[in-house]
Amino acid sequence: MNHIQSYIKAHKDRFLHELIELLKIPSISADSAYKDDVLNTADAIKVSLEHAGCDTVEICKTDGYPVVYGEKIIDKNLPTVLVYGHYDVQPPDPMDLWDSAPFDPVIKKTALHPEGAIFARGACDDKGQLYMHVKALEFMTSTNQLPCNVKFMIEGEEEVGSPNLGIFIKNNQEKLKNDVILISDTGMIAQDVPSITTGLRGLSYVEVEVTGPNRDLHSGLYGGAVANPINILTKMIASLHDENNHITIPGFYNKVEELSKDERAEMAKAPFSLDAYKKALDINEVYGETGYTTNERNSIRPTLDVNGIWGGYTGEGAKTVIASKAYAKISMRLVPHQDWEDITQLFQTHFERIAPKSVTVKVTPHHGGQGYVTPINSIGYQAASKAYQDTFGKTPIPQRSGGSIPIVSLFEQELKSKTILMGFGLDSDAIHSPNEHFGIFNYMKGIETIPLFYKYFTELSK
Repeated sequence: MNHIQSYIKAHKDRFLHELIELLKIPSISADSAYKDDVLNTADAIKVSLEHAGCDTVEICKTDGYPVVYGEKIIDKNLPTVLVYGHYDVQPPDPMDLWDSAPFDPVIKKTALHPEGAIFARGACDDKGQLYMHVKALEFMTSTNQLPCNVKFMIEGEEEVGSPNLGIFIKNNQEKLKNDVILISDTGMIAQDVPSITTGLRGLSYVEVEVTGPNRDLHSGLYGGAVANPINILTKMIASLHDENNHITIPGFYNKVEELSKDERAEMAKAPFSLDAYKKALDINEVYGETGYTTNERNSIRPTLDVNGIWGGYTGEGAKTVIASKAYAKISMRLVPHQDWEDITQLFQTHFERIAPKSVTVKVTPHHGGQGYVTPINSIGYQAASKAYQDTFGKTPIPQRSGGSIPIVSLFEQELKSKTILMGFGLDSDAIHSPNEHFGIFNYMKGIETIPLFYKYFTELSK
């Protein structure tokens, strides 16, 4: 597209300033204490879309946080791209591991980001990547180069499982009608190795509660005679994997697709250094299911992980107590064909069955979603590939991601549209972790590449 690089260069400082202001708002959807901040972020997104050139922008109420909808319709006979993103962010905890305040964005240069990176919660997931689309629209409208119609659907509950988005989509199918859905909530392999995410894992997230005695007990008077829920919970969790790190829940693997040797060989072509991977994480060795590589373990294989565990006394000093209750939060990443509701039920049945009679167990499902695979022979994928070729000078590698965006499969089910996942983040960007950041190079490269997707998608749709 004409003058896109010069436009970005001329407005780079403003693009950074606008994103930094957005990142200052602590839009934590999981914590009701930040309700006003989440709502204020929705307002800020609405204003940004209006300034970028949308003719219609509205804040659509749901039973939770609102969806910001915007559109620019130039010709109903032209294709329509629906952009999805989310304005809510993860909680910043643990706070003491941040090198700078999570909602006081700073730009720092690093080895991977010599041009600098913005350090803040939400920098990459997903405010930074969402805002690339807003600025890409601004370029196309201000230079009269928007080649097709565009719609935006930006939600505020992605980080808590999008509980109200499905209802919103069902009730607004005509409004959301599109030819392709475009999302940037994923990553690429490296700064100089562009990639397009072609698969996502599904998710089942549960909380478990193990109860022993009816009150906390003195560990001297009762220790050894009464079941300790914390001890039992840890044993139960440990039993969920065997010596090969294979998940032991009966029926868990029934619908898991085994990829062919050819497909696995194609995946192996992606550049990957195990030594660099271990060094980046400061670990001596990798760990996972026997028989699979690291990249296979975190993309085409299902997993089960404890995300949090607590019980008893955890304050300063000592308190000799046998807790009445112990808790854990557990997530299972699923591969395509595994139904998250079926897996949740399998987990609940198994976890209740393996509990000794000395305790009671409660399993509370939280949220989940299906996995997704997008074909690489679609017009949308071809358009994205051509866009990356133009801006990076090389063909992007199709890559399956270990992450989950549960609503992607919902989009296809309800809107009958394929989704293209054009992510510009890196694995090292520490999303969901302290010191989350997003490279300035990546941010600007996204703004440069996205308009080319519109151009090629429109041309290929003719």
